Amino acid sequence: MPPQSPRPYGPQGYDQQSYPQGYGTPARGTPAYDGTPAHGTPAYGTPPHGTPACDGTPAHGTPAYGARGRGPAPLFDTPMHGTPRYRGPYDPDADDSFVRGGHPVHDETGETAVPAAPYIPGPRREAPPRRADEQEAEAAGTGTGTEETAAERQPARSGGLGRTLTGIAAAAITTVLAVVVAGQVTEGGGGGAPQARAADGPADRAGVESPASRSDDRPARTPSAPPSAPPTYEQLMARQFPIDPRMDGSGRFEAVPGFDKAPGKGRKIRYRVDVEQGLGLDGALFAQAVQKTLNDRRSWAGNGEMTFERISSGEPEWVITLASPGTTGEWCRKSGLDTTVDNVSCDSASTERVMVNAFRWAQGSDTFGPEAMHAYRQMLINHEVGHRLGHSHVSCRTPGALAPVMQQQTKSLDIDGVECRPNPWVHPGS
Repeated sequence: MPPQSPRPYGPQGYDQQSYPQGYGTPARGTPAYDGTPAHGTPAYGTPPHGTPACDGTPAHGTPAYGARGRGPAPLFDTPMHGTPRYRGPYDPDADDSFVRGGHPVHDETGETAVPAAPYIPGPRREAPPRRADEQEAEAAGTGTGTEETAAERQPARSGGLGRTLTGIAAAAITTVLAVVVAGQVTEGGGGGAPQARAADGPADRAGVESPASRSDDRPARTPSAPPSAPPTYEQLMARQFPIDPRMDGSGRFEAVPGFDKAPGKGRKIRYRVDVEQGLGLDGALFAQAVQKTLNDRRSWAGNGEMTFERISSGEPEWVITLASPGTTGEWCRKSGLDTTVDNVSCDSASTERVMVNAFRWAQGSDTFGPEAMHAYRQMLINHEVGHRLGHSHVSCRTPGALAPVMQQQTKSLDIDGVECRPNPWVHPGS
């Protein structure tokens, strides 16, 4: 603040002893200078060690003083940053406006204009740093050839960040549009309609088309096949299964678990199904085939005299056994039968087992052929169980007729010059 005194400015209106020549008006409340420095303060004119001597040029932000002997100078020449500008001798009605930045506005004619409006930063914003040439020019009291005026610099401080972000966004949009247009021109060069596509990777962004980005080179996506249903009983019974015709198994048997109730009337025959361990054949399929075949109306239960029930525990009347060729031959020899010549099955009457040769079960015979595997397996079961029920071999008597189920159809369909057709059933006409 300027001194609150109506007395005229200058040393003429003050005590020359209290205010030496050339000094301005002290601030209110400041003791008069009497030429005696305070305790520990060097005398005027002798700067402290390391302090540059006063050469008439004040430090940045320090009020300038007039030259000694030239009369009074304005109290302030270039105010410090944030210091009010004094406009002359004290006038209580004068406008002591504050100027932010400490620079008056200069126009091209060199005349001093009205200071710009004060800069009031928004919330959590700071003014951008000032250039080094501006700071040097401000310290020297001069302007640079390219210095902006306060009026030009003020909008840059308040809107520079917004214009920068807007420019970045515009540049990004322009780049994306350029890439899309380049893709349209590249793909539309063959005469077809141009198609826009997004950049897939660095090759696309660089203007080089990546092979992976072309739909022509990509393998066509084939619809996945629905999961296949498991094969049915009829489908499995019609298949052949691989097996060694000279296979000699372990000789150990295992009962097929489960229970199949006798479905018909008549005498109930309870039986069990065993499968030799290590065969690699489906024991459950074999047990199902035995139960279905024996209780078919064309089989031994067809006339209602008997019905068959499968068990896996307890005491059965007999056991129908699926075994390797070697094991089958061993069990058949126990009843005086040789099955190794033609690799056939037998009813080992002296034992509880009805032996079914696994090779015949898996591969069938030439008399039926591979296309009639289901029928051959039905004949094999009915024939060997018929022996267990007390029936002996019977040969065909009428050429071209169906062979009896007790004929050895595995070996031949031509007996004594009478050739018959294959037949799996006891009562084929039922």
